[in-house]
Amino acid sequence: MPNWKKIGCAVDFSETSRAAMEEAADLAARSEAEMLLIHAFEVPGAPADLPPPPDSLKATRAELEKKLAGWGAEAARRSGRGVVTAVVDGPAADEVARCARERGADLLVVGTHGRRGLRHLVVGSVAERLVRVAHCPVLVIRGRA
Repeated sequence: MPNWKKIGCAVDFSETSRAAMEEAADLAARSEAEMLLIHAFEVPGAPADLPPPPDSLKATRAELEKKLAGWGAEAARRSGRGVVTAVVDGPAADEVARCARERGADLLVVGTHGRRGLRHLVVGSVAERLVRVAHCPVLVIRGRA
């Protein structure tokens, strides 16, 4: 087994990302690695000249940080290891990759919804992009059926 020291995991609070978090926690336990849970917050498509009110963004960010801390506590219980959380702003794949690189993750775990066809073309795949832009290996976990 590779000697991972820090395992990053992208979460969007879906059941698919829960499966990824659980896998990352199990890997962290086996390799005695620290975990980094990352959630990317993309500001909803407001026109550039009319950004959302700062108080609204601040409240949303605080809510996301609280929710991510709960996931972090769950991951810590499951892994028996330290867990650090980070809410980052911007496009999910790019910001998760940047955060993981800056914080020294040597593996990223991410869930995929497994969309196909037109929906995949329209929505795209964060997991697919993350595989292309990440500085380290990416383990993609398929969502539960």
